[in-house]
Amino acid sequence: MAEKGLTHLDERGQARMVDVGEKRVTERVCVARGEVRMAAATLQLIADGEIPKGDVLATARLAGIQACKRTDEWIPLAHPVPVDSVELELRPDPSAAQVRIEARVRAHARTGVEMEALVAVAAAGLTIYDRCKAVDRGMTVGAIRLVSKTGGKSGRWQRPGEEVSENE
Repeated sequence: MAEKGLTHLDERGQARMVDVGEKRVTERVCVARGEVRMAAATLQLIADGEIPKGDVLATARLAGIQACKRTDEWIPLAHPVPVDSVELELRPDPSAAQVRIEARVRAHARTGVEMEALVAVAAAGLTIYDRCKAVDRGMTVGAIRLVSKTGGKSGRWQRPGEEVSENE
């Protein structure tokens, strides 16, 4: 199976960690996004700092950064990657009653940081849910997606229809 492009499976179909030891170290940058949809009143409580569990966005930002650095503990067979930087932006969007989440992860490594960016978004979203669930159990965490990646043998990829700032 490994010969057919399924690199995380050996010739017997068993899971394995891919050997990246011979790959070149390059700068890797990935951007991922997601959102937490909620009642408009919940978003207003977040904006006003009135959620009983404290500063929701600050806590979610820290959770996302922490989770990014520990992605190999979340995702089986993921390599531990020495992350150079993690930027996590959480933007309340009252017109859509949601918080938009964007993670930008940068590393100089032999493997990409797609999973690190996606894990950062997921952890931030789940933390928003956790902080606010006492007032709004109907929230949804979703639309978690890779928006762009650069570096490595495959070079640059960008999701059609999504803008990414040029400081990537």
